[in-house]
Amino acid sequence: MKQSTAIKIATGVAAAAIGGLFLYSRATRPPVINPKVPQPARPVDLARYTGLWYELARHENRFQKNMDAVTAEYTLDPGGKVSIVNSGLCAGETERDVAEGHAIVADTQTGAKLKVSFFGPLYTGDYWVLDHGENYDWSIVGEPSGRYLWLLSRDPHPAADHLQMLFQRIESLGYDRWALRITQQSPIE
Repeated sequence: MKQSTAIKIATGVAAAAIGGLFLYSRATRPPVINPKVPQPARPVDLARYTGLWYELARHENRFQKNMDAVTAEYTLDPGGKVSIVNSGLCAGETERDVAEGHAIVADTQTGAKLKVSFFGPLYTGDYWVLDHGENYDWSIVGEPSGRYLWLLSRDPHPAADHLQMLFQRIESLGYDRWALRITQQSPIE
């Protein structure tokens, strides 16, 4: 076989593999639960946003499938980057899955829009703090496609009336609260 034919075959195989990964990525995305994602409701002070958050609910996604006891910890690095450590426990497992990443501020006027990366610089995702409590005790996080949503709290077990208020706020932002998966914060048995 001539070298040029081998190069053409290798290039075709590589293109097919990349195309297959692209199609798989597109096919496994969650459905849109909000076709009109609002702009963040208020600015974010990243120094106050840092620390440990407990996930109360999320729109289920492939990278957190069947995961409970989910936490997210944010640390402000020198130079303004944010270090992220997400972790959770899958049913039947005893060791937490951990994902480490970084974020940079994409909207310097409000601090409410970040670009996050857990897979190096080649892939970044949007992270929008759509709303948060005055005291940074809760946060609703989404992104512009309307496919992902997370409800975070400093308290892993907020009072029922407080949780109801948060779900009403999610609905007022245009999301279907019934499309969310409640995250169990008690250890999985």
